[in-house]
Amino acid sequence: MLRKTLSKYYLLVLDTFSILLALYSSFLLRFEFQIPDPFLKVMLIWIPWFVLSHLIIFHSFGLYKRIWKYTSLFDLYDIFTSIIFTWVVTILVLLIFSGTTGYPRSVLVLFPIFLTILVSGSRLAIRVYYSHYDKHSDLRSNKLKTLLLIGAGKTGDKISREILTTSRSQYSILGFVDDDNEKIGSRLQGKKIFCNVRNLPDLKIPYDEILITAPTATGDQMRRIVDACKLTGKKYKTIPGINELIEGEVNLATARDVSYSDLLGRDEIVLDMNSIQNFLTGKRVLITGAGGSIGSELVKQCLIFEPSEIICLDFNEEAIYNLEQNYAQHNPNTIIKTVLASVTSKKECEKVFIENRPQIVFHAAAYKHVPIQELHPWNAVNVNIGGTLNIVELSSKYNVKKFVLVSTDKAVNPVNVMGATKRAAEKLIQSYNSNSDSTFMAVRFGNVLGSSGSAIPTFQKQINKGGPITITHPEMTRYFMSIQEATQLILQCGSLGKNGQIFLLEMGKPIKIVQIAKDLIRLSGLEPDVDIPIVYTGLRPGEKLYEELQLLNESKVSTTHKKIMILKENNKPMPWNIFNAALKSLENAAKDIDSDKIIILLKQILPTYNPKIFSNKIERKDPLKFTSIKGEA
Repeated sequence: MLRKTLSKYYLLVLDTFSILLALYSSFLLRFEFQIPDPFLKVMLIWIPWFVLSHLIIFHSFGLYKRIWKYTSLFDLYDIFTSIIFTWVVTILVLLIFSGTTGYPRSVLVLFPIFLTILVSGSRLAIRVYYSHYDKHSDLRSNKLKTLLLIGAGKTGDKISREILTTSRSQYSILGFVDDDNEKIGSRLQGKKIFCNVRNLPDLKIPYDEILITAPTATGDQMRRIVDACKLTGKKYKTIPGINELIEGEVNLATARDVSYSDLLGRDEIVLDMNSIQNFLTGKRVLITGAGGSIGSELVKQCLIFEPSEIICLDFNEEAIYNLEQNYAQHNPNTIIKTVLASVTSKKECEKVFIENRPQIVFHAAAYKHVPIQELHPWNAVNVNIGGTLNIVELSSKYNVKKFVLVSTDKAVNPVNVMGATKRAAEKLIQSYNSNSDSTFMAVRFGNVLGSSGSAIPTFQKQINKGGPITITHPEMTRYFMSIQEATQLILQCGSLGKNGQIFLLEMGKPIKIVQIAKDLIRLSGLEPDVDIPIVYTGLRPGEKLYEELQLLNESKVSTTHKKIMILKENNKPMPWNIFNAALKSLENAAKDIDSDKIIILLKQILPTYNPKIFSNKIERKDPLKFTSIKGEA
């Protein structure tokens, strides 16, 4: 308390001195450094009024309640505003009591200029002093780590300002590295931009860690940056991409280890926030498969838009428990309910609809592991088709406004049961749509990074064990996007969707699985085929080397969002009565656990379904050898 009082009096004395100096300097400059006696008397008469009026107004503007060691542009603006206000009051008083004669009017112009410089300069000096004192005090105590920032753009500027103005920061900034050659040699926040990224390994100046502040970098750029960081031998982290930061702002606390999603280098998503708000805010939302990779992220992204309720349905007890734990503390404007139920049980699901009356449904529940569903096609039919039919019929019965099916690129020209059942689910919602007042739609996209059982977490486990990484085929390619991007675009599709539409998300270029494996090995600080071997095990049942995004009889139509397209099928949807009869036959075959009949019936419904005859014999002319190790990707 005493320290605060002393600081306040110190500022009062400092400002009094600044007012006197500004006034004296204005008279000196006006009279070319020789003030005539009559005007010297005028100045002396003005001093008490000028000092008193300015100190009172400074106090009313709160200038003595600020923490000036963190002086910002907003603080300087308030100083300028208070001085201008006082200047106006001063002129008005002089006009009232003295008219327009008897005093040097040019002094009144010079005075606020000098005073602004002096008062602002004193506050900046306080900030500089504390910044220097705090940093050097910590340096003497060996508490600070020296940080080199890669990226001298907006993000680098923001992070550096945060570090420089936070006395408790554990870092000091050495400088920057940037790919823009025009920036090299210049300074940002007083810190030098040393060199291009490619020259980073040759930088001889000592530092402790590297922070990559390039959230919009492409995949190739990130690979090049990471390779350069590895060569330095220093610890490095990155600021997450913009898509990850939809909930908050970029800051030092968001820094994390570089992940594969950073190397993917997807473009920033620009969402139509108003349309999504109109779609979700205040609504009751049901998410099936809410415990899965896509479902749980949908819960997270929906919360941003404050629906009145989110009903999380999943048959996995552990998944439900984790959801309850994760959202024990959440936005109080949204009620989160967890339901342990299976989409294959229509009675259980109807109870959910009766009790909660959802207005929006995101249907993410599905069996997705291709080889497992090849061996158990009846389960794929029960969940991917039967479960979808249950939720579709209940959505229509209980007047759901919009129903969004989460689909997959494996539904295009499917060669496996998983893809065939998901394509059947797409056709189901299109056929049923004409039979309902609810709006049904589907969203089709490729693989998402980090989903359970997918390549990346599997590879990471294998790396942690010391290898080998197992890949089914060296030419295997897939489309990838981050879970955040996929779910954000699903919400956007839901806001845009109309009757029976199938949306296709822009997936970019397909990526070889072996490239992913090599990238992950390098991110772990190791070398492919040196520290961690890569072995090829042959294709698994139902697997194909590449995926497609659209059928031959489908055409793409652009939407208002550059990453979302509508697929137009030339053929009309199958009439519901005919399609429903086919589904009943499939249901009966699944009850009988009749794999052969299921395949036959799927082919009747889906002319593009071409079941692949599984063979692990792959002829190759190169020396790559296949092993008997069970393939994971």
